[in-house]
Amino acid sequence: MRHHAEFWFETPHAARIYEVLAPEACDETGERSHAMISCNGDRLSLSVTAGDIPAMRAALNMWLRLITIAEEMQEIRI
Repeated sequence: MRHHAEFWFETPHAARIYEVLAPEACDETGERSHAMISCNGDRLSLSVTAGDIPAMRAALNMWLRLITIAEEMQEIRI
């Protein structure tokens, strides 16, 4: 059974976050899960598909954490 989850994030930093995370989606070679990320204006979209629940949980934990960190990094001023 395949499992699928989709998330949308509205942020003024969507394009920058997409540029940073897109290579991660392209380099992903896992057989148990697959993620696609896209950007349309201020909307960042994440789509994750997995073959089992543990793989889905692991993939979602990774991608949601990466997006959260990338968004938080936009707040840091050096």
